[in-house]
Amino acid sequence: MNSLRGSRSSSAEGPSRGEVLLLAARPWFVWVTLVAALVLEFVPVGRRPWLPDLLAMTLVFWVVHQPRRVGIGVAFVFGLLVDAQHAALLGEHALAYSLLAFFAVMLHRRLLWFSLPQQALQILPLFAAARLLEFLVAMMAGGSPPGLSYALAPLLQAALWPLLSWLLLAPQRRAPLHDENRPL
Repeated sequence: MNSLRGSRSSSAEGPSRGEVLLLAARPWFVWVTLVAALVLEFVPVGRRPWLPDLLAMTLVFWVVHQPRRVGIGVAFVFGLLVDAQHAALLGEHALAYSLLAFFAVMLHRRLLWFSLPQQALQILPLFAAARLLEFLVAMMAGGSPPGLSYALAPLLQAALWPLLSWLLLAPQRRAPLHDENRPL
């Protein structure tokens, strides 16, 4: 999926200085980043409720940028894997990730018009809602309240969104073949 980023106006000569032509994302790169985020989610760091959910961030990123490859079903499967690994209530993360993917698909066309910091502000309510849903499901299952640090994770996820986006879009910014006569 090639797209132009930056300002909305472009001249007849080609993209303006603020726009970047992106190459299509390679399917293997999408899946490698998702599996790497899953592996990072499996790292035993203990119960730290303020830690950002990198798998949720990566899922939302790819649902926004590649909605035909990564969707609600993929989010559900990754959520089940996280539930099994964390010995959480089966379906807790699966439900949260599925709803994240659903709302990310709803926002994906509009979200790409914003700059990365503006995208972070648009994505923050999604991460907060997913975190709230996980909290409510855990409370209904008889869990203990995690405290106020639990609310820091969505804020950290939104703050890390520009960095994650920049890292995951980096392979798409390069020219397919280096040619000194090519204007793009």
